[in-house]
Amino acid sequence: MKEVKTPKKPLAIYYAIVLLVLMLLNFVLVPWMSERQVKEVDYGTFMSMTEDKDIGRVDVESNQIIFTDKDEKQIYKTGLMNDPDLTQRLYDAGAEFSSEIVEQASPLMSFLLSFVLPIVLFVWLGNFMNKKLMEKAGGANSMMFGGVGKSNAKVYVQSTHGIRFADVAGEDEAKENLQEIVDYLHDPKKYEEIGASMPKGILLVGPPGTGKTMLAKAVAGESNVPFFSISGSEFVEMFVGMGASKVRDLFKQAKEKAPCIVFIDEIDAIGQKRNSGQLGGNDEREQTLNQLLTEMDGFEGNSGVIILAATNRPDSLDPALTRPGRFDRRVPVELPDLKGREEILKVHAKKVALAPGIDFNTVARMASGASGAELANIVNEAALRAVRAGRKSVTEADLEESIEVVIAGYQKKNSILTDKEKCIVAYHEIGHALVAALQNHSAPVQKITIIPRTSGALGYTMQIEEGERVLMSREDMLSQLATLTGGRAAEEVVFGSITSGASNDIEKATQIARAMITRYGMSDQFGMVALETVNNPYLSSDSSLVCSPETSARVDAEVQSLIAAAHDKAVGILKRDRDVMDKLAAYLLEKETITGAEFMDILEKDDAEKQQYRARDGRRRGAVALPLPRFTPGRREENA
Repeated sequence: MKEVKTPKKPLAIYYAIVLLVLMLLNFVLVPWMSERQVKEVDYGTFMSMTEDKDIGRVDVESNQIIFTDKDEKQIYKTGLMNDPDLTQRLYDAGAEFSSEIVEQASPLMSFLLSFVLPIVLFVWLGNFMNKKLMEKAGGANSMMFGGVGKSNAKVYVQSTHGIRFADVAGEDEAKENLQEIVDYLHDPKKYEEIGASMPKGILLVGPPGTGKTMLAKAVAGESNVPFFSISGSEFVEMFVGMGASKVRDLFKQAKEKAPCIVFIDEIDAIGQKRNSGQLGGNDEREQTLNQLLTEMDGFEGNSGVIILAATNRPDSLDPALTRPGRFDRRVPVELPDLKGREEILKVHAKKVALAPGIDFNTVARMASGASGAELANIVNEAALRAVRAGRKSVTEADLEESIEVVIAGYQKKNSILTDKEKCIVAYHEIGHALVAALQNHSAPVQKITIIPRTSGALGYTMQIEEGERVLMSREDMLSQLATLTGGRAAEEVVFGSITSGASNDIEKATQIARAMITRYGMSDQFGMVALETVNNPYLSSDSSLVCSPETSARVDAEVQSLIAAAHDKAVGILKRDRDVMDKLAAYLLEKETITGAEFMDILEKDDAEKQQYRARDGRRRGAVALPLPRFTPGRREENA
């Protein structure tokens, strides 16, 4: 899209030029001192030179006496004294003397020169430069000096270049809703014939980075009508009423160019709920909101003007703003699912050179929970990694490593750990992986590493779901708790002590256990009772309890009970399979990074060896050898 820009008013240039003019006036009005050197003497020297008749010209001023010697080669000055006989002595000495004539300046003239003239010059110069700039900009926004109270919205016109709906992936439902708006602007008659009218306002809500602004740009690219774009923070001004004036000017311009689309990004900056407890409503934000409400659904209809707005804080918006008639439709722009992530990766991958054979489905599964902006960053990080490695194309390994960079940060290659610390980290991560592999409701292990990362992690275990999961059962969450406590459990089983390395595991386990009790109704003690609410699901997972202090204490005890049970389960699994844990930890210490396939190969080999040993032991006792099933994750838990 081509943007029609209005040049900004360089107020700083006005001030600089006016200051320069004032300085020049000051230099012109203040008399210049003589460039010759003036020697200061006392009054006695002046009297002695007068008595000796060694004096030439004398100028008596209001606060000093300027005089020369007989030959007028040297200029002297001295202070003025109360000397009544001075005139007679100068006459007797033959000197040329005079006194300055003090003219009484007019008070009116002094006021005009000191105050009025600089102000007039300042206003004239500002208007002159503003007029010239507005002539270059086609006369837009020239109604007020300096642009105060005028809308700063960027106006886009039709162009062959720009973002289209084809460039936005992973948000099919949102595109369908917005495509209807574009279709209405192209051909409104088919909607009018059946009596349908388009929504006056559409509110795009969702987490940061999901593509709300990108969708608005796609609407601008698809529509053949003017598109106004402005941020909610641009309405906020220091002076009360200026924000409301900008709203009026924005809608005035939009009505003149209707049909058109107005996009307000981060509308929560001006659309927050009004506080009824305040004394009066003359604050700037509330005035701006009131003007926006009036413009969107006042006595004058905004026919042909469709409002698009984006926010990730819909719960903070004023109900009068979100009601039908103003924002008739709310379009959620959520985090993409597995298919959406795969499509987004393919869209961004078109901009880089790719090596053949990349499986975007695998990469998308590894990037579970990533937003569109994060996926774009992952592709860019992969391209940067390929350049650092001296390659001309991006491989699947680059994409997988870039996911780890986004999640855990870059590798800290210069980080020095002692042998004991490396051993503890290795057992810690193998504890996570082994507990996950030996449960029925855990995701498969993809990668295990003990290379420190810039995020502070000394190592991590990556698990990837085989498909997209929407619902989580109670058994799934209990398995997650056991997996999270597996690292601490391994430290206890092997070393008989604990370290600070499990801090992040403890935090995540506590969040899951508390959510099971307070939000998901998975507690036998409390049942289906909501005990806390999420404050803002799009910006953070912060929540607040809605129960009595006594109930809160019982919740804490239940959380401790769940985590303790999960920890005991992890300890039992690791004690039962201590030998394979030692093998895996030794292999990880040697390699520092192993894949999930390598991990499962060692685990399956160990399981096969044990089952063969049991079969041979049974034959020695006369038992019949039965065919043993191939090892699968969760088998030991089923037989436990």
